[in-house]
Amino acid sequence: IYKILVYSVGEPPAKFDWAYRDDDKKYHKEVGITPQDFFKKYVGWDLDNYVSTINAPTDDKPYNHVYTVELLGNVVGGRQVRHLNLEINDFKSLAVKQLQSGEAVWFGSDVVKSSDRKIGIMDTKIYDLEGLFNTDFSMTKAERLDYVESMMDHAMVITGVDLDENGNPLKWKVENSWGEKVGTKGYFVMSDDWFNEFVYQLVINKNLLSDELKETFDKESKQPKVLAPWDPMGALA
Repeated sequence: IYKILVYSVGEPPAKFDWAYRDDDKKYHKEVGITPQDFFKKYVGWDLDNYVSTINAPTDDKPYNHVYTVELLGNVVGGRQVRHLNLEINDFKSLAVKQLQSGEAVWFGSDVVKSSDRKIGIMDTKIYDLEGLFNTDFSMTKAERLDYVESMMDHAMVITGVDLDENGNPLKWKVENSWGEKVGTKGYFVMSDDWFNEFVYQLVINKNLLSDELKETFDKESKQPKVLAPWDPMGALA
């Protein structure tokens, strides 16, 4: 596999050159920088401070426990993927807290459901399929997962949230990766109902977890429950 990849895309570089212009149009150039040094200089995140949380309301995944997926992961010696399953209100509360702290939220969802990529709207009522076909298509989130009618298929970033007077989310601002020709210059609006139904994974700063959830994650991460390779919580990675 390594040989085929090298033939196709080249030997992974030990060092590389990189040039860019900053916001003031000033030119900068890095010569002979390593990937690790690039990460330390331009990114600098401590990824150990982040945890993967999920909302999977199926009977095989009780809330407030940690799960992993068999055979998931593509980095030799890399960190095992571990998901902390949370009830939807706790799940959303962490997303709001992270946004309020000034940090965007990486998330995984079923982006093709009830969405329009041209106008950039994700909402459960965007299409009236039941009215068109005079048929009840309703399923719970758990039923869609159990019957593989839905799963994570795309990652995006939540960059904002609109809250009501009681602090409850009404809609969310989403930055997609499909370029500026979709949505509003690449940004989408996600209704809170859509979040409830089709958002499955959030990457959250560990400092935002309650002490109880931190303790649960640290304890159970050493030996998480292993899900089957085809479990929908492993579909995105």
